Amino acid sequence: MNTAPVVPASAITAHPLTMKPAPMGVLAQPIRSDSGDKSYVLLTAAYNEEHYIEETLASVLSQTLPPRRWVIVSDGSTDGTDALVERYAKDHKFIRFLRVSRPPGRNFRFKALALRAGSELLEDIPYSYIGNIDADVSVGPRYFEDLIHYFEQDPILGLAAGFVYEQWRGEFRIRNIDRVHSVCHAAQLVRRECYAAIGGYAALRYGGEDWHAQTSAKMQGWHVRAVPTLKIMHHRHTGAAEGVLRDRFRLGRLAYSLGSHPLFEAIKSLRLIPNKPLLIGALVRFMGFVSPYFQAESRVVSDQFVAFLRNEQRERICSSLRHVRSLLPKSWRPHAPRKPARQA
Repeated sequence: MNTAPVVPASAITAHPLTMKPAPMGVLAQPIRSDSGDKSYVLLTAAYNEEHYIEETLASVLSQTLPPRRWVIVSDGSTDGTDALVERYAKDHKFIRFLRVSRPPGRNFRFKALALRAGSELLEDIPYSYIGNIDADVSVGPRYFEDLIHYFEQDPILGLAAGFVYEQWRGEFRIRNIDRVHSVCHAAQLVRRECYAAIGGYAALRYGGEDWHAQTSAKMQGWHVRAVPTLKIMHHRHTGAAEGVLRDRFRLGRLAYSLGSHPLFEAIKSLRLIPNKPLLIGALVRFMGFVSPYFQAESRVVSDQFVAFLRNEQRERICSSLRHVRSLLPKSWRPHAPRKPARQA
């Protein structure tokens, strides 16, 4: 069995940005890519995924358009993940395995750093798209070929993915949090020029590299898209690894760290009230969002990023209100006050 290279924890925590992002704040003009090249590479960070990663391996191996290279990084796994991946890497030359050592436990920042370490094994090959696939998902055999078709239709589409489906009462259903304007990280592709413009995946304390990547891409003038008909089967429910309430609290902290608008977060928390655990989950998420205000916690993004994100969120709130207004009977719709007639 081949011995995989091991990167120590000190190297991972200090790992530099693979690419420097372009300055943000003013919309940049994306570099159009019309080469027609469909080649892509994939990255996966796996931490103790021996129960799920074989589904991921099987689905990538079944792709009608396989990746040029797939780097799987064992993010300090202590179970049988390493042996399983090494066995597949030995049989399939396009799979490369890298092990990183770091402190135990799940950590969203280490996941992104592991992806950055893995990206160094891609520097010797040409490709047009770079992407991530999580170690607990599976996709259909045409997933990446169909995804690239959307890039070919839109030369300034920078980042795209499908919708996440999770098992509920014996069948896979779309998560009620997925939206066409929100591109998940679970199985996505990024146009190479876009990936360079945003500086790759950001290593954030509370996770959210997908949120950060798509907002950064839009700030640079790229389009982003989530496609509901492209299914990503998530074999472990969101938040199951660390507990639902802890995950909700983390998501609140994440939203604060990226500068999300308080009104937008209040609305998002209200929408979570019917989800299990009823009411408590919504309250815990909003508590996670407001608690950093009292601790004077600094954000991890620039003021320009916050302003761009909040402006986008205000537009979505206004669009939703206009939609609700259009559904009301005309007699119920609020009208602007009439101006008083001018006196002669």
